[in-house]
Amino acid sequence: MRTQVAIIGGGPSGLLLSQVLNRAGVATVVLEQRSRDYVLGRVRAGVLEWGTVEMMRYAGANQRIDTEGQVRNGCILTLDDEPFRWDYEGAGGRKMMIYGQNEVTLDLYSAQDAMGATVLNECEDVALHDLTTDAPFVTFTHQGKAMQLDCAVIAGCDGYHGVSRKTIPDASRNMYEKVYPFGWLGILARVKPVSEEVIYCGHNRGFALASMRNAMLSRYYLQVPMTDTVEGWSDEAFWAEFTARLPAYARGNLTIGPSIEKSIAPLRSFVCDTMRWGRLFLAGDAAHIVPPTGAKGLNLAAGDVHYLSEALIAFFKTGNQTGIDGYAARALQRIWPVMRFSWTMTMMMHRFPEQSPFDRRIQETELRTLFRDPKALEVLTRVYTGLPY
Repeated sequence: MRTQVAIIGGGPSGLLLSQVLNRAGVATVVLEQRSRDYVLGRVRAGVLEWGTVEMMRYAGANQRIDTEGQVRNGCILTLDDEPFRWDYEGAGGRKMMIYGQNEVTLDLYSAQDAMGATVLNECEDVALHDLTTDAPFVTFTHQGKAMQLDCAVIAGCDGYHGVSRKTIPDASRNMYEKVYPFGWLGILARVKPVSEEVIYCGHNRGFALASMRNAMLSRYYLQVPMTDTVEGWSDEAFWAEFTARLPAYARGNLTIGPSIEKSIAPLRSFVCDTMRWGRLFLAGDAAHIVPPTGAKGLNLAAGDVHYLSEALIAFFKTGNQTGIDGYAARALQRIWPVMRFSWTMTMMMHRFPEQSPFDRRIQETELRTLFRDPKALEVLTRVYTGLPY
């Protein structure tokens, strides 16, 4: 097989990149390890920056997002029972949209199918070769057959655990990481959301988040120790603890029902700033991970796709290498401020082991400062609602 861009990973970043490139006349082949049903079944983020919405429109995959997406102009941050409303546009930002990542992925798969793009699922033993030459290639097994994909460029969009980043020599990978001492226990339930706006609950018992996917599908989270297991949390125990962490004004609106998905996710901040190695370019979770507190993972990936697609289109259409040479630097200028935002939200809203009363008062002061100082809130809002590309 031969193509111009081999894309490793058929999640939202890989599919979005493929969609944008194909619409510009740049050929791609997407290789995904998992089945399509598995990819579509992954429950992830649901809050989209407006820039991400515009990227979906630019990619021609916006039919459902324009009709089913829920536009929001604010959220609620609470300090125990005290609520603060965060007005995005009033604080200098932009509106956002509630729309599940699995729905984004479904829309992109449908758009790829409609244009006849090549997406191969269940690819095993994927390996990247000759990355520092002008003729890299990928070997893999598909449907029991050993295959080779020749290309000019490889885009590594295969996530934190994927093969792309790991192919870069250890001595050449420049990485930064912070692992947090807790995780998020999340459930999905077919119940009416407790609030039309997302609630970030800062509570002495630990952080909680009330979010949603649509008018009858709620996504709720609890901060838990990483020693906890999903099996150790019954639905009854989850609802009891979640109710305790909700602010008093919202408890009467809570509808309880059986969970249809339950998982525990670790929290980490991670950046590999070696986003280009020869003809390999990293995008999305392959290059960076943010704690989910700020809902930035998918949105950061969309920014990477914007920069990388621009660079690759220029390279293939005109031979100009300026964009691909500067891709990492451009992307990182946006990545690090978002890293700082996600770290700030995580440190401010969660309870940490061995946290002193002094530490707790500092957290409270940071939160109150946001809503007493318009300039402080404006800085945070610009990053939360989406830095410009």
